[in-house]
Amino acid sequence: MDMEKSHGRMEGWLYLIRSNRFGLQYARKRYFILEQSCLKSFKSQPSSVSEEPLRSAVIDSCIRVTDNGRESFSRKVFFIFSLYNASNHNDCLKLGASNPEEAARWIHSLQDVAVEAGSGSNSKRRWQPLNDSKSVTRKHSVDWTSSANMHVDAMTSDVIAPSQWKIFGCKNGLRLFKEAKDCSSSERTSSDYPAIMAVGVIEGTCEAVFRTFMSLGLSRSEWDFCFHNGSVVEHLDGHTDIIHIQLCRDWLPWGMSRRDLVLRRYWRREDDGTYVILCHSVIHSKCPPQQGYVRACLLSGGFVMSPLNEGKECVVKHMLSIDWKLWRTYLPKTPARSMTIRMLGRVSALKELFKAKGGDQFPSEFLTGEVESIQTSEEQIKQEGDFTQAEEDKMEDANDAPVSTSSSLIGLNDNSDEFYDFPEPSEEKRDTNSQDEQPQQTPVPALSTAANFVKKLHDLTYQKKDQLCYGSTLPKDSTCNMPCTWAASDPSLFLIRGSNYLEDNQKNKAKGTMMEMVGADWLQSDTREDDLASRPGGIVQKYAAQGGPEFFVVINIQVPGSTASNLVLYYMTRTPLKESPSLERFVNGDDAFRNSRFKLIPYISKGSWLVKQSVGKKACLVGQALEVNYSRGENYLELDIDVGSSTVARGVVNLVLGYLNNLIVEMAFLIQANTQDELPESLLGTCRLNHMDTAKSVPVDSINNT
Repeated sequence: MDMEKSHGRMEGWLYLIRSNRFGLQYARKRYFILEQSCLKSFKSQPSSVSEEPLRSAVIDSCIRVTDNGRESFSRKVFFIFSLYNASNHNDCLKLGASNPEEAARWIHSLQDVAVEAGSGSNSKRRWQPLNDSKSVTRKHSVDWTSSANMHVDAMTSDVIAPSQWKIFGCKNGLRLFKEAKDCSSSERTSSDYPAIMAVGVIEGTCEAVFRTFMSLGLSRSEWDFCFHNGSVVEHLDGHTDIIHIQLCRDWLPWGMSRRDLVLRRYWRREDDGTYVILCHSVIHSKCPPQQGYVRACLLSGGFVMSPLNEGKECVVKHMLSIDWKLWRTYLPKTPARSMTIRMLGRVSALKELFKAKGGDQFPSEFLTGEVESIQTSEEQIKQEGDFTQAEEDKMEDANDAPVSTSSSLIGLNDNSDEFYDFPEPSEEKRDTNSQDEQPQQTPVPALSTAANFVKKLHDLTYQKKDQLCYGSTLPKDSTCNMPCTWAASDPSLFLIRGSNYLEDNQKNKAKGTMMEMVGADWLQSDTREDDLASRPGGIVQKYAAQGGPEFFVVINIQVPGSTASNLVLYYMTRTPLKESPSLERFVNGDDAFRNSRFKLIPYISKGSWLVKQSVGKKACLVGQALEVNYSRGENYLELDIDVGSSTVARGVVNLVLGYLNNLIVEMAFLIQANTQDELPESLLGTCRLNHMDTAKSVPVDSINNT
C-alpha cells in the first residue's frame, strides 16, 4: 500500500478496525495524514492541501501507541496497532496496515510525535481534546531526521557478551554452528539435544521472508521439504498462536514413523527491520497425539531475519534444538543430529526459491498463504454472510455523516450511535482462554506431618517473620550461587553513550552507577499493587522516619496473570539530588519527560537460545513501550511498570516465565541523555537475578499482616 513520508509529514492508506452490531470486526479504508502533531482522516486521497479532513486528532504527550500484531478477518490479514489516551483508556483508536513494514513506520512516527510533544519542557502537559480540523493549533514541524536517531540504539547490542556459537561446517551455502558448551551448566538440553543453527543470505526483503515463514498454506511445500500439513490450533493474540505441523516421511530415515509438532509460535519486529520468530513445544487440549504420528519435542527453535544491503537482502538464522523421540535411546545421538541438520537445510531451499522467482516477485497467495490456516468458525462465517451489501452501504453512509461537535480518538472511528463499537475481551478473559496450551497441573497431595515441618523450616530460611517487610522479601547473594536471589550486576557489561555520542554515535563501557541496589521483592497478589514504597514498615519508610538524606528510586515490574507477580527493585543514594542533574531532572520532571528518558538494557547471561533471542540485548525506552505510573514521595520515586499493557512484552514475559528456574537475568537502568550537557550517560543501577522461582514469591497479604 502506497505511503509517503517527507519532512514533518507522513501519509498513506490505512484501515479503521471496527466492530459491527454482532461484535464481528471489519475494516474501512481511509487515507491518513500525519502532519506536525495532527492526525487527519479522509475518505479519499485529498486533491489539495486546503481540503478539510473527515476527522482529525491531536497527537499529544498523553497518546500511547501499541503494536497489536497480526489479525485476520474477512479472509484478509492486517497488521494492527492501537492509539489510546493514557488518561482515558476508553478513548482509543485501532488501525490496520496491509504489511508489517508499513505498520512499523506509522507506529514509530506516531511515537516520535508524542515524544516530541512531551520532551520539550517539564511543564505539566495534559490531554488536549481531539477536535475538528478547524480548531487544531499548528505547531512547529517535526524533525524526522532527529526523531529517527531515537531508534539507532535498536540496531546494535548494548551488552558486552561472549558468543554462544561455534562454527563446525558449511553445507549447501549455509554456515552451520553448534551451541558452545557451558562448563557451569548441567542442563540435559545442552548435552543430549544441542542447539544447531544454520545461517545464510537470501535475495529478498526481511518482510517477504518473514511472511513466507509464517505461511502454513499449501505454498509452503514449494520450499519446505519437511512440511506435509499445518494449521493454527488457537490464536492467542496478534503476536502469539499455537500451531500444529505434520512432517513428511520422505526425508526421515528408513523405517522411522512420521513426526508432528504442536508449537507455541511468537513473533515480533525489531526497530531496525529485523524479524524474529520463536517456537517451542507445548501441550494443548485441542490437539492431542494423533494415530500414525510420533510427537517430537522442539525444546528451542525459530528464525531471525536481519536486513542486509540496504534491505534488498537479508541474513537468515534458523536454529533448532529438538528431541525426535527416538525409541533406541541406547544408540548414539548421531541420527538425531543428522536429522536436525537436514531440517535446517530448508533455508537453502528457500534461498534457491527466492533466487528463481526474482526476489520479492511472488504470487500474492504465496505471501498471504497464512490466511488459509487461520481457523474461522462456521458460526462466524454464517454471521458474516448474513450482512448484505445494502446494510454495509447504509452503515458506511451513517458513519461518514458530518461531525459538528469536537471529537476524540473515538471520533476518528467514524462511528454513529447506531453502529457502535463492541468492547474488546478483557485481558483476564483472554488469559483464561489461553490456558489450554499449558499442561494440566496435577493437584499436590497432602503433605505428611514431617514434610510440613520441613517445608516450614524451608520457608523460614527465606522469610523470617521479622524480615517480612517491603524491600527484603528476596534475599541477596553476592556469590550468585543460591537460587532465587539477587545481586548487583557488573556495570562494565553494559554500553552507554559517551561524551561525543552526538558526533560519533559511540558507546562506552559503564564504569559505575549513580545509585546502589539495597533491596528487592518477589511478590504475588490477586490485585495490581502500586506505590509499594509508601507502605509502612518497608525499607523506604524506615529511612524516611530517620530523616536522613537517603533518596530511593523504586522499580516495580508488574506481570499480569491469574495471580499477578511483582518484581520490585530498590535503589538508594545518599548524595543530594542537586549534585546529580540528570537524576534530579528525571525525579522532578513530568510523566511525559520521564517516559522519554527512562531506559532498560536487558541481558540473559545464562539460558536457552529461545529465551536469549526473545529478550535481546538492546536498550529500550520503557515509557514508550509500556504503561508506567509514577508515584512521587518525600524521599522516593516509584515506577510501576505494567508489562500487560503491551502485547509484545506480554508474549516475551510469558515465554520467559516458563524457563525462569534455569535463567540468570541481568538488567541495567539509566536515564537517556539527549543533549550535549547531559553526556556522558551514567547507569542508574544494575541487577542480577539468579534462577528465580515463582513458587517462592511472597504473598502481599503476608507482609501487610505482619
